[in-house]
Amino acid sequence: MVARRKVAVVGVALSDCGRVDDATPYALHAQAARRALADAGLDRSLVDGFASAGLGTLAPVEVAEYLGLRPTWVDSTSVGGSTWEVMAAHAADAIAAGHARAVLLVYGSTARADVRAGRRTGTLSFGTRGPMQFEVPYGHTLIAKYAMAARRHMIEYGTTIEQLAEVAVQARANAALNPEAMFRTPITVDAVLSGPMIADPFTKLHCCVRSDGGAAVLLVAEEYVRDCRTSPVWVLGSGESVSHAAMSEWPDFTVSPAAVSGRLAFERAGVRPAEIEVAEIYDAFTYMTLVTLEDLGFCGKGEGGAFVEKGRLRVEGGELPVNTDGGALSAQHPGMRGLFLLVEAVRQLRGECGERQVRRRDDSPPRLAVASGTGGWFCSSGTVVLGVG
Repeated sequence: MVARRKVAVVGVALSDCGRVDDATPYALHAQAARRALADAGLDRSLVDGFASAGLGTLAPVEVAEYLGLRPTWVDSTSVGGSTWEVMAAHAADAIAAGHARAVLLVYGSTARADVRAGRRTGTLSFGTRGPMQFEVPYGHTLIAKYAMAARRHMIEYGTTIEQLAEVAVQARANAALNPEAMFRTPITVDAVLSGPMIADPFTKLHCCVRSDGGAAVLLVAEEYVRDCRTSPVWVLGSGESVSHAAMSEWPDFTVSPAAVSGRLAFERAGVRPAEIEVAEIYDAFTYMTLVTLEDLGFCGKGEGGAFVEKGRLRVEGGELPVNTDGGALSAQHPGMRGLFLLVEAVRQLRGECGERQVRRRDDSPPRLAVASGTGGWFCSSGTVVLGVG
């Protein structure tokens, strides 16, 4: 029996992102993968584990073939935006148990270009089979489900639309520091509130952008860290949880499955939420950020509205910088964005983020970060705690 090994993230990268009209999703996968391997300084021959979702009939098989990989460990878990945190947890467990030495996680999508070219519509449909058959006739869209949940939180706890708008404003402030973000021009609460209504209470700026792009993350066993050109970022703990598919089976619209995945991740990492210095949280809609902050334990249930006020989420002067690249609300959102959260968390811990770099009081980079992804309409959650040193 192989002793459990420590696991580190040693390579992270994004493909070209934002407006990419001349690449296929496969090409974005390949570009991100090459860049992540180059970031680590490792050859692809070391990679014996591969994880991918969202592309191809046999997702990991087709993409691995395109990349020239022949893995002996694969994962195609597909649980929406939380896919990549869940996959990272699975990969870390496999490496720790000796089932793989290096696992590459890769994602790529041309969601924006496909809509512009008429290859798909702007409306995401999950079909009408299974539990969905009881909701689809009533016109429940993905965004409507999030909007309903946000309205429930407002009724239960007095959360205001201005507080939700602050999430978008602060995400844009962080994006202004990120040269790779799609939208960098500052916005105000009034600008968020006066935008076109999409699904009550969400106006346009409460909702994520649509972009193209890809990302890749390389995890390795501790004995390979010495061969890397980058400093290791260790996987300290992780957790995953699923909640519901049908809205009628969701016990409480104000509680997400991050309440479970976060608790497990922090317990397994041996750290408290108060010790986290930077948080990357899935933010397809402003309410996602607010309720996930509550469920991860950064504030009490119902206190998210007050917590996000006064600039707490900003890179510059914020008590808990959140979505430091601008998040899905301003930076990029090509679909299942969870892998981008891991990339940004690792870059922050390695001190590579330039103008948007979070700094401790002694001017050093942060030492602890959390990435928490959400899938579906708060149907699933994956949380990963990362650290250096």
